[in-house]
Amino acid sequence: MNGLVMLIIAAVVLLAAYFVYGRFLERKWGIDTSKKTPAYEFEDGVDYVPTKPSVVFGHEFASIAGAGPINGPILAAPFGWLPVLLWILFGGVFFGAVQDFAAMYASVKNKGKTIGYIIEQYIGKTGKRLFLLFVWLFSILVVAAFADIVAGTFAGFNAQGARIEANAAVATTSMMFIVLALIMGLFIRKIQPNGIASGGVAVIMLIACVAAGMAFPIYASKTFWLYMVFVYVFIASITPVWLLLQPRDYLNSFLLIAMIAAAFIGVVFEAPAVNIPAFTGFKVGGNYLFPILFVTVACGAVSGFHSLVASGTASKQVENEKHILPISFGAMLVECLLAVISLITVGAITIGGKLPDGVVTPPQVFATAIAGFLTKLGLPESIIFTLITLAISAFALTSLDSVARVGRLAFQELFTEDANEPRAVNKLLSNKYVATLITLVFGYLLAVIGYATIWPLFGAANQLLAALALISCAVFLKKTKRNGVMLWAPMLIMLAVTFTALVFTIKAKSGLLLNGGFKFEADGLQLVFAILLLILGIMVAVSGVKKLAEKSIDNN
Repeated sequence: MNGLVMLIIAAVVLLAAYFVYGRFLERKWGIDTSKKTPAYEFEDGVDYVPTKPSVVFGHEFASIAGAGPINGPILAAPFGWLPVLLWILFGGVFFGAVQDFAAMYASVKNKGKTIGYIIEQYIGKTGKRLFLLFVWLFSILVVAAFADIVAGTFAGFNAQGARIEANAAVATTSMMFIVLALIMGLFIRKIQPNGIASGGVAVIMLIACVAAGMAFPIYASKTFWLYMVFVYVFIASITPVWLLLQPRDYLNSFLLIAMIAAAFIGVVFEAPAVNIPAFTGFKVGGNYLFPILFVTVACGAVSGFHSLVASGTASKQVENEKHILPISFGAMLVECLLAVISLITVGAITIGGKLPDGVVTPPQVFATAIAGFLTKLGLPESIIFTLITLAISAFALTSLDSVARVGRLAFQELFTEDANEPRAVNKLLSNKYVATLITLVFGYLLAVIGYATIWPLFGAANQLLAALALISCAVFLKKTKRNGVMLWAPMLIMLAVTFTALVFTIKAKSGLLLNGGFKFEADGLQLVFAILLLILGIMVAVSGVKKLAEKSIDNN
């Protein structure tokens, strides 16, 4: 298979999906352009902030992408390029984009509240509390996985102690990004420039950060950067969105779109051959195509994490309902395109079924391939490799910003009582500083065991979250007399996929516990999390499906 042909097919399918299926959903559910959105109705300068659609799109896309669309397709490639490509396109259009649009739409129609609030309104308070606990556990997994990935891309030394210049440059640039994001936030807030002016300033800042990073690299260990990442995430999750979250995501969106554009151009000019089989079998290396493929690709096709961003942060910034479709549905389709490019990269540098020496992690695969494509155009490989690595770390760090805030909000909401004067313990645990600290402490404990150990469980939890979000959105649509039947099949399929994957994990880890070889740090945590997620998932799913099956749904 030729990579350029694959890319063209994907681009045509995704464009058609937006203008045909996306517009169909918009007409089916209804958009009221005259209605005041929650961003205006509840404007507080912290979470509810009316924002230009281009900035919200940047936040949404940068937050939902993370490292998922790069990691997932590359890790799933051993099954063959055909099943991975089909799932990215089919799943991305009919599962992922639909979920993202439905979650943001439902949130905007419900005061900008999270999926947890929607579950309380249309399913019940018990379902809401179970869901919030599930979201909190899931947020810990995401924080742990992405924090480890970011620290790895910042690490200035390899296992042998040799310096890694590209990583050190990325670390400097990323730190400068944070400082300049604060300046950018104040600039947008106080000056309120138009899109062209703010975009021009963002590009200048981006170029300055990259130049400074390459001129003054910071060499530090992965352990040091892991500490620094958690300090940053703590600060980012409690500051007003307009001061750090929005402007950093806005700055990063230029870098991320530039990376996708560069990768797209590289594939177009190189037209690389995809040197992996179309299909290798239903069982590869002890893993079965069902359900492993569907939980491994994750963010490139459908991701429950997206529903948390769409309903947790982005929905509170939407200026007009007409922006919901391009921000949510559109951002997901761009992520699908990135996932296809990731699949092409692993196929392009694979020779004889093996990757080049020293290329181990998915980010290394992606950066090596794209740098190789672009050097054919006369660009310096070292600079391209550094820029691609920077973009990947920006993806993951941006997701950390959002998920830490989502985890904090879920924990706070879990311990917020209906009474006007909550008990002392509830008041303490619902404090944003305490909630953030508790969430990040558990995230750090998981992060030290490495993303490779966490990723399989993250994938299953992520897809189960997608199923639960689809259930809640389907109930909302039915309650408000809108047609939500297009959510039912994705919901049931994702429930089957994720419950099967979690059962497989529990069975495998239990076998190690009984037969020896069980390691508490890795296997023990995976087993405990898998059991908790499975129990919570079943309880929320049962309560939601019951409501969906009722002939008449009463508001709780």
